Amino acid sequence: MVDCLNEAHGEKWTAYNGDCVSVARQLPDECIDFSVYSPPFGSLFVYSDSAADMGNSSSDGEFAAHYSYLVREKFRLTKPGRLTAVHCSDLPMTKWKDGAVGVKDFSGDIIRIHQEAGWIYHSRRTIWKCPVVEMTRTKHVGLLYKQLRSDSAKSRGGMPDYLLTFVKPGENASPITHETTDFPVEQWQEWASPVWMDINQTNVLNVKSARSEKDEKHLCPLQLDLIERALVLWSNPGDVVLSPFMGIGSEGYQAVRTGRRFVGVELKHEYWRQAVENLKGASGQSDLFAA
Repeated sequence: MVDCLNEAHGEKWTAYNGDCVSVARQLPDECIDFSVYSPPFGSLFVYSDSAADMGNSSSDGEFAAHYSYLVREKFRLTKPGRLTAVHCSDLPMTKWKDGAVGVKDFSGDIIRIHQEAGWIYHSRRTIWKCPVVEMTRTKHVGLLYKQLRSDSAKSRGGMPDYLLTFVKPGENASPITHETTDFPVEQWQEWASPVWMDINQTNVLNVKSARSEKDEKHLCPLQLDLIERALVLWSNPGDVVLSPFMGIGSEGYQAVRTGRRFVGVELKHEYWRQAVENLKGASGQSDLFAA
């Protein structure tokens, strides 16, 4: 029994409503085959009022300290020779908060934190994003055409996402194998590319029912095709997959659909509740919360 706010279970999934570090500390050693998730982007967005929410960190240093606790627990939970995949991007600097306009090396911070916890930096995939869509959404001056005309020293390119992977040292007792009939060489040549150009940014679970009035407009689940690609590459059917920042359950939804088992943790109740519904939908269960 895990001490948390709420929990729900299905045949192939478990969803905890609570603090991810607290829940992780209660799970047994080497029980996880693979983890995939998108962490809070430092203190860039506010997701909840909870003091346990890493998004409420007062500084980049405070976020790094809190996130390090999770990364160390994740290392303990993961089986030797197995991987964790972290979705992230670099972050914009603002003059009012950072003293200058620029870019924070958030991906570099994540790499450093994992290496300090004992992980081996395994690989990086760059996920292409349309700069026109970014310009329309953020109105960042560096992407505006008028800035290019007036002083292109202040212009910048669009900011991609990254999928960073890390491996726990040791021998993998259950090799991840693929048959040529299911994974042809042409598909590997495409997926081995350092830049993934074909991730559909709109291929996400519906977030409307999970929103509350206080929510950030940022609420944007991880793309389902990105999650599926990571699961196929770095886990076997039947493996246990972890997401410590479950959100509305995108990683679990794809894990269950592809024949994996899933353990997820989410602090915010509204997100957790919607994640449970999405997990039940992936596994064909009835409504857990029906009257």
